[in-house]
Amino acid sequence: MTNELIVPSLGESVSEATVSKWLKKVGESIKMDDPLVELETDKVTLEVNAPVNGILENIVAPEGTVVFVGKVLGSIGDSGSSEVQQSQPAPQPAFQPSMASFSSSTSPSSGQAEPILSPAARKMAEEGHIQPQDLQGTAPGGRVTKNDISQFETNRAASAAPTTSQSSAPSDTAYAMTSASSRQVQQIAQPEERVRMTRLRQRIAERLKEAQNTAAMLTTFNEIDMSHVMATRDSYREKFEKRFGIKLGFMSFFVKAVVSALKEIPAVNAEIDGEYIIYKNYYDIGVAVAAPQGLVVPVVRDADHLNFAEIEMTIAQLGEKARTGKLSMEDLNGGTFTITNGGVFGSLMSTPILNPPQSGILGMHKIQKRPVVVDDRIDIRPMMYVALTYDHRVIDGREAVTFLVRVKENIEDPQRILLGV
Repeated sequence: MTNELIVPSLGESVSEATVSKWLKKVGESIKMDDPLVELETDKVTLEVNAPVNGILENIVAPEGTVVFVGKVLGSIGDSGSSEVQQSQPAPQPAFQPSMASFSSSTSPSSGQAEPILSPAARKMAEEGHIQPQDLQGTAPGGRVTKNDISQFETNRAASAAPTTSQSSAPSDTAYAMTSASSRQVQQIAQPEERVRMTRLRQRIAERLKEAQNTAAMLTTFNEIDMSHVMATRDSYREKFEKRFGIKLGFMSFFVKAVVSALKEIPAVNAEIDGEYIIYKNYYDIGVAVAAPQGLVVPVVRDADHLNFAEIEMTIAQLGEKARTGKLSMEDLNGGTFTITNGGVFGSLMSTPILNPPQSGILGMHKIQKRPVVVDDRIDIRPMMYVALTYDHRVIDGREAVTFLVRVKENIEDPQRILLGV
């Protein structure tokens, strides 16, 4: 008996995904609930698990294929089935990869089946005018890689070049052939790779461009003396970690400082909806995380009701889920304001881009000791530049500057956060 593996529901407003990785091979035994394949949407990566025990009998949608909800990814046969296909068949029309295919899949002279090419390898073969049946793959299952094509090009160029034993003084034609072949080999050896953007990267690009095209973005800057918050953190670091089992970082201070400022300046927590401005009386703070697939912004829900430890634990859990590709749609949906920290990568100053439809985003940066004037004398202090990018359609300059000043005051005097003043 054969059981079809179907594309499950992908979440609200998401109807298609890309097959990013098969976790099992054709012919491999599987157990119920084993993860079989990873699907990448424009928001999250999710795993499709085996519905039954058996053997992966067939892969209908290979890696790189665009699939839709309800379509077939592959099939699972009974453990005793003898009809397991050892190679991946050509995808059905509904799952045709977006890369262009060759006009002929078999060699008319030999009848040899066309080997399996990755999308990048197929593109490279097309550009080099190479017939797939002339290639021999070295990857598992005879799959042709870009390295195989590079080696084929090198061998072809070398065989076309005349040897020095043929003539001690090569003719102009031979010299031209040698030069052309040399240039071809040099071109092949260029450290260049053509890779299709992931759906997540495409979506990131779309949203960033959308923000630039629709919002009237403006950025205001300030700098924060981190002396007091660093002293507070150092004083309670060990006790905090011992009691709550989580390290005390700077992000919880900034989340608390932002929430306090948002309550005073509600326009920064608002968004535009057609001819209306929606003022939100709840505080779901997005925290930008650099995941392997790209930048994602999971949301800390009801941050105004969380204490420092709960904020730190929530951020740590969301960060781990982002790094392992386990974020759900619920983790990413919503958000009323975003904080991004480029300082962890060494950024000294930047202008963050809005996360639509939000109207404000705070950029944190690297802490660096600098000479500053304190009480009419020059002192060395750990300073951080902060940037607030805001939608000028919703937020006036006075409100934006006041908001950023409140964040600065809260961080420079952390007791303000605890006392709510």
